[in-house]
Amino acid sequence: MLSIVSSFPHCPDIVGADVELVPIDFVARALNVPHSRVVQMLRDHQLIAIKRDEDFGIPAKFLDGNHVLKWLPGLIAVLRDGGSTDEDILNFLFTEDPSLPGRPMDALHGPLAREVVRRAQAMAF
Repeated sequence: MLSIVSSFPHCPDIVGADVELVPIDFVARALNVPHSRVVQMLRDHQLIAIKRDEDFGIPAKFLDGNHVLKWLPGLIAVLRDGGSTDEDILNFLFTEDPSLPGRPMDALHGPLAREVVRRAQAMAF
């Protein structure tokens, strides 16, 4: 990961070492956009960056191939509008939920995505 001075919002590493982080430059290449566009997405709270050691990254699960995961920006917006911090959002996404089963972040990649969004809406309001 590239170590740079942060000019965008980020969180400490609260998700654990099992969550793969990809560098911001990787995200820019995957999305086929300039690095500055990814930084703007972070500022606009469409994505959440994490500082691990001295490097910044974005959870690899936030991407679906060469796109941002369909449900993610709206989910982040709903939770932020409800008063959640980025740390709260990361905890929600990456904490096991036996009623799903699994983590909400994993469920966003499958048929339970709408259920995760519904739960986020209920939490937020």
